[in-house]
Amino acid sequence: MATKKVKGVAYEVNDEGFLVDPTTWTKEYAVEAAKEEGLEELTETHWKVIDFARQSAATAGGASPTLRTITDGAAITTKDLFALFPKGPAKKVAKIAGLKKPEGCV
Repeated sequence: MATKKVKGVAYEVNDEGFLVDPTTWTKEYAVEAAKEEGLEELTETHWKVIDFARQSAATAGGASPTLRTITDGAAITTKDLFALFPKGPAKKVAKIAGLKKPEGCV
């Protein structure tokens, strides 16, 4: 396990950079994780997706939502989701939202 520091706060992450304890997640953590994923700014639509993913995981026993669950639940098209979170949106959303790696992601 590794530690990631964001504004003086230490967060425990696994070898792939996913937050170990989702309850320690903060918006400051999300902003830093997004930058590490190549996203310089999180728009209102990014936050809509991130917030939906966190709510979905909370009701699904901690499981990260799939791409289809995100598009349906956040009312966003697959094309728009890929534009917001390029190259593996479900995995990027989970990482930024402080969730586990989605099932089926390589």
